Amino acid sequence: MPVTLDRREGPYGEVVLRQRDDHFEIIANGTFLMDTSDGRSERLLVDAALQALGCPRTGRTADARSTGTHGNDARSAGTRDKGARDEDAHRPSVLIGGLGVGFSLAHAAADPAWGRIAVVEREQAIIDWHREGPLAALSAPALADPRTALIHADLVAYVHDPDVTDTYDALCLDIDNGPDWTVTEGNDGLYSPSGLAACARRLNPGGVLAVWSARPSADFEESLRNAGFSGVRTEEIPVARGVPDVVHLGIRPA
Repeated sequence: MPVTLDRREGPYGEVVLRQRDDHFEIIANGTFLMDTSDGRSERLLVDAALQALGCPRTGRTADARSTGTHGNDARSAGTRDKGARDEDAHRPSVLIGGLGVGFSLAHAAADPAWGRIAVVEREQAIIDWHREGPLAALSAPALADPRTALIHADLVAYVHDPDVTDTYDALCLDIDNGPDWTVTEGNDGLYSPSGLAACARRLNPGGVLAVWSARPSADFEESLRNAGFSGVRTEEIPVARGVPDVVHLGIRPA
């Protein structure tokens, strides 16, 4: 039986952290989001985006920079070696939508192929679980990596915000169970024509949008094409039972 470790009420409803044997689970508004039992899907989300950019994986590494200060501490940029900052600027940047249990972030930060890494998470509870709770064991090195910036914001609002000027080479989005199965009603706007247009504006020309889903969606593939994305395709991740998890991919034309 799972044990509830924390339960919070926030602006988007209830979010719960549970432990089942050696694994942790995140439940939002009664809907299972993800757990720490596997992580293949979250890792493929990041790798598929990198490969779609035409960048080979450089292999997992214990990057020496992972022992630095938190990337969301503005002082870290000023204290880093200029050569390291210049090197980051020449590597692809990625925005990860949803911190979750931290698999996508940890996988990106463990690969020196990525330069700037930003993570947008709207739930303060999830941020707390990673900073000082049970999930810190998974994400502490990645959050300490100077390439990493943690942004406390709603992803839908973030991509639409006219005051946000940052753009990225890849957007890796995993805030729902898929475009057809959102956690909260407002999230469906992310997969609408206006939401996909906002995502495209956050991408540099030739940038990749990667969206995780618990099941394939032919309708969403068509939405990506209608929104002007090219090279639209879907990668499958086999699961023990049922239909495979997938990553939907599309490229913003250069």
